[in-house]
Amino acid sequence: MTQDEPVMSGSDEASRDEKVRGIVEQLTADMQLRPQEDSEKLLKQRLDDAGIASDDEEVSRLARDVQQRPSQVD
Repeated sequence: MTQDEPVMSGSDEASRDEKVRGIVEQLTADMQLRPQEDSEKLLKQRLDDAGIASDDEEVSRLARDVQQRPSQVD
């Protein structure tokens, strides 16, 4: 890092849990607009894309959470 580069204190250091919560929030909004989509498949793909390791049990649990959230799109 040079003196001219700004210091982004922690901006790229989100914890795994924070990243997962963000993905779940995004997926929740997407699923409300496209309820016919397979939430487990999309969640697994997004976690993989973000480089977040997850097992099938965690993906299933998170997908159930997404499906049980109240609609925010009216």
